[in-house]
Amino acid sequence: MIPNVDNDSLVYLNGELVRLGDAKVSVLDRGFIFGDGVYDVVPAYGGKPFRMDAHLARLERSLAAIGIECGLTRADWERIVRDLIKDSGLGDCVVYIQVTRGVARRDHGFPEGIEPTVFCMVSPFKRPDAALREQGLSAIGAPDERWLRCNIKSISLLGNVLARQAAIEAGVDDVIQFRNGCLTEGSAANIWVVKNGVLLAPPRGKLILEGIRYGLMEELAAECGIPFEARPITEAEVLSASEILLTSATKEVLPVTRYNGQPVGDGRPGPVYTRLRAAYDAVIAAL
Repeated sequence: MIPNVDNDSLVYLNGELVRLGDAKVSVLDRGFIFGDGVYDVVPAYGGKPFRMDAHLARLERSLAAIGIECGLTRADWERIVRDLIKDSGLGDCVVYIQVTRGVARRDHGFPEGIEPTVFCMVSPFKRPDAALREQGLSAIGAPDERWLRCNIKSISLLGNVLARQAAIEAGVDDVIQFRNGCLTEGSAANIWVVKNGVLLAPPRGKLILEGIRYGLMEELAAECGIPFEARPITEAEVLSASEILLTSATKEVLPVTRYNGQPVGDGRPGPVYTRLRAAYDAVIAAL
């Protein structure tokens, strides 16, 4: 039994709903052997999936990028996600989706004639509390040592794991990563910088995973009348930023108030964050 996990919860595995404690995958699955697969995470509020179309579109892009065809349509994915949420009885939750290339003898090349492994599970989702929103996060800068296809939401997450562990060992909440002197992202989140009242983001491309909140933040900025620009952002600009924000499916939108041991701005959540956070909460409330 896995500690701190509800082994009686239902999960989807290769077309069937089974108890989590009974779900089994071969040790020859290429996800286990090579990390040969992709994933996505769909949050739900009050049992309602949030931006599911965007999450599933990104899942489909990741599958296409590594050449996996699992035979499930968008309607199939939507049914699986909604059924799992309904069966879980949870309100705020996240649906984790993982697809690997399948089971085959160990060989690096793509095997022919095998079925992908499709796994989905639901977990409770505890939204960031008021104290975290008011105090903000701490972060340190670090070199981005991951591979060069970060736009694929790969289950090969060792680089992200090492980045998060570096944050833990430094006693902070996350790292802010840089490649060739320019901002990429956190260990598992997009990073935003405010300079002279302008919300800045690293450009879309292969060096970052475009979070679903990337597009949402653009929309919210326009709604709030906040200028937005996507462009390369230097380490010096991050260091001198008036605000730093972090976004992800589970952290939503949070301020980074300490960076490299120094306060960001005046060390409190700034006005751009406050406006975007209110706009984000309004979107959730309207679901």
